[in-house]
Amino acid sequence: MNTKKIIGLLVTFVITVFLWAVPTSFFGIDALTVVQQRVIAMFVMAALLWIFEPIPNWTTSVLVIVMSLLTVSNKGIGYFCTPEAGELVVYTKIMSSFADPVVMLFLGGFVLAIMASKYGLDVTLARLLLKPFGKKPKMVLLGFLIVIAIFSMFMSNTATSAMMLAFLAPVLAVLPSDDKGKIGLSLAIPVAANLGGIGTPIGTPPNATAVKFLAEAGLDVSFSEWALRMIPFVAILIIIAWVLLQVLFPFKSKEIVLDIKESDRKADWKTYVVWATFIGTILLWATEKLTGINSNVVALIPLAVLTCTGIFTSEDIKEINWTVLWLVAGGFALGTDLQGTGLAKVLIDAIPFGEMGVIAVFIIAGVVCYFLSNFISNSATAALLIPILIVIAEAMGQPDAASHDTFVALGGTQAMISFIAVCASIAMLFPISTPPNAIAASTGLVETKDMAKIGLIIGAIAFVLGYFWLTKVFPFEHAQQAVEAVATI
Repeated sequence: MNTKKIIGLLVTFVITVFLWAVPTSFFGIDALTVVQQRVIAMFVMAALLWIFEPIPNWTTSVLVIVMSLLTVSNKGIGYFCTPEAGELVVYTKIMSSFADPVVMLFLGGFVLAIMASKYGLDVTLARLLLKPFGKKPKMVLLGFLIVIAIFSMFMSNTATSAMMLAFLAPVLAVLPSDDKGKIGLSLAIPVAANLGGIGTPIGTPPNATAVKFLAEAGLDVSFSEWALRMIPFVAILIIIAWVLLQVLFPFKSKEIVLDIKESDRKADWKTYVVWATFIGTILLWATEKLTGINSNVVALIPLAVLTCTGIFTSEDIKEINWTVLWLVAGGFALGTDLQGTGLAKVLIDAIPFGEMGVIAVFIIAGVVCYFLSNFISNSATAALLIPILIVIAEAMGQPDAASHDTFVALGGTQAMISFIAVCASIAMLFPISTPPNAIAASTGLVETKDMAKIGLIIGAIAFVLGYFWLTKVFPFEHAQQAVEAVATI
């Protein structure tokens, strides 16, 4: 462990112990219980560990879950977990974070991604999708942006970025060393992956977190409703990104030849089953309103089909990105702690949100989410903020609240929470901001200043556009009406 990580670990330890040990009166919050104080300490601990990364992000999540079970659950350490200490969380709710329906949804997504790569489906799709864009540099750039964005809507952003980098490597090798277009092509990977993930509930963990907490608030959002509203938004951002990349990193070459080799694997019955399962799963996700099958349930269908047919083997299980699943689970556990101990409501009561305008709450919450997401995991940021903001939104939406009319006019809880999910995904300033950023930086062609430049511009545009898109142009009620209209045809 290097010096930076040791310092980060020590700082985290000292601050956590301090917050855990001081009297509850130190926080200046009336009615704060000892159990709620422990959750605050764990919340800060998780945030600091995710920022400094002295230990892997996923181990922080596991630590949070174990500490929650021991110190704030109804089956924890007897000395700590007493009724006098405050409202305790049912231990099964904390443990169920590991098998939350949203975690299962991502598990299904990983299975599809692994099988797509193993049976050459990803290469075949890339060849088919990129071929129409020809050889002109600007069109090839557009092709990469579109294809990566589409893949990222259904597959892991990290897996998509790694796959496309492999396709892009030979192109980068043949371009002149002084061609700035190489930088633009490299940056197209994280830009499109981060933006594309916004398009569907499974595209990125913040979306899934938003859908989960909206559902718990009684505001179910189907796969098709989310996609219908977000995909056009993503398309606009992709066009803007395409123009910006050409302006900031113009091509010197007049022609680009894509060299994507065909898969060496011969098609057999297993290949056809993978194709059918992949297409069938996407169709079921897109037609949730028609079939009535929840998207989380649909995600397990490919796992059942591919394991029963012997296509997905015990060796393939090892390729699942369990670290991401556990990272998401830790975020859910924090959310459960905040809600289960009553801390979320106590904190909201202590913060003068009632003195703020609805628009100010939207903007401030979005800025906080964007800032944090540039330094810690997007998943962790969403998991930290969304549970708190759900409570704020519910308070603002009360019929007797002064903010009710304005809040409803801006799209209500769905608009606020989905906007926060967007803010988490548009944070792409540094190589550490997202795995796709790190993958682009691995090319050696992208300097941090280049990444920060395009990331800041696109982030600012997406922030402003996202606010107006979700509150004024295309609120959820419009998406619901459109889906219902299609269902009646």
